[in-house]
Amino acid sequence: MEWFDSVVFVLASGIRLGVPLLCACLAGLWSERSGVVDIGLEGKMLGSAFAAASAATYSGNAWVGMLAGVLVAVAMSLVHGFSAIDQRGNQIVSGTAINMAAVGLTALLGNAWFGQGGRTPALEGAARFSPIELPGVAIMDNVPFLGPIYHHLISGYESITYIAFLCVPLTWFVLYKTRFGLRLRAVGENPAAVDTAGISVRKLRYQAVLICGVLAGLSGTYLSVAQAAGFLPQMSAGKGFIALAALVFAKWRPWHALSTCLLFGFLDAVAIRLQGVSVPGIGQIPVQAVQSLPYLLTVVLLAGFIGSAIPPAASGIAYVKER
Repeated sequence: MEWFDSVVFVLASGIRLGVPLLCACLAGLWSERSGVVDIGLEGKMLGSAFAAASAATYSGNAWVGMLAGVLVAVAMSLVHGFSAIDQRGNQIVSGTAINMAAVGLTALLGNAWFGQGGRTPALEGAARFSPIELPGVAIMDNVPFLGPIYHHLISGYESITYIAFLCVPLTWFVLYKTRFGLRLRAVGENPAAVDTAGISVRKLRYQAVLICGVLAGLSGTYLSVAQAAGFLPQMSAGKGFIALAALVFAKWRPWHALSTCLLFGFLDAVAIRLQGVSVPGIGQIPVQAVQSLPYLLTVVLLAGFIGSAIPPAASGIAYVKER
């Protein structure tokens, strides 16, 4: 049973590490399905993480922190939307500027407000999301195999984790089973046809950008108010870019995004588990080798070995309304 418990713990750790990737990946999916490329996911995660931790510090309430984190990410999304949709600017440059601004502003404001080198004070009690124990955990603990699975793989996560998993079927349903989703996907493929039908391309893209901001805000909030107990400078640590890699690997599909982010989270958990461990016949495996696997898998996908990853046809292309 010891080996089984170890596997369960690694899988549970993989889920926790995969949640911020999942939220950011779904955020990018909404944006890019409408034709707006969002390189700025990293900056939105970082900005929302700082806003959430700061608001939770002053209010003592994690939900207030989440609201602040989402609002900041939405504001950053609107800036990107204004640049990409209204001003028809280069979307890559706009996203990169958001990333750079987030790194500088969070460090500057953090040091000015709290005087701890850019960090926020440690969050305690109600200022931080606590794990939720689902009903029946005590009873299931006595059941072999199923008990540890229910206790550690299903129960014991923070609220944002369950919200993130609920967003996957919700995203799939809206995109593929509603008129709004059909129009949004059409905007990402052929905005001229949507415009000809009398539907506002600008409005649809702004709606997608707003949804992207909400999901990116959840991702950043999770980093600082659930996974950690406060904000640290550059704590997103490239997760926004990993989420973009996961989005390509998932071929811009919600259920594929879930499995891909869990895979990337699991690889990260394995890398942590293998630190300082010597494998018989191989020796000590460099942690960096395991952490590079998500990127290597993405390169393999882009090379066409697993199947072509074709983005929406109008992705990254500003639409100019014909008169």
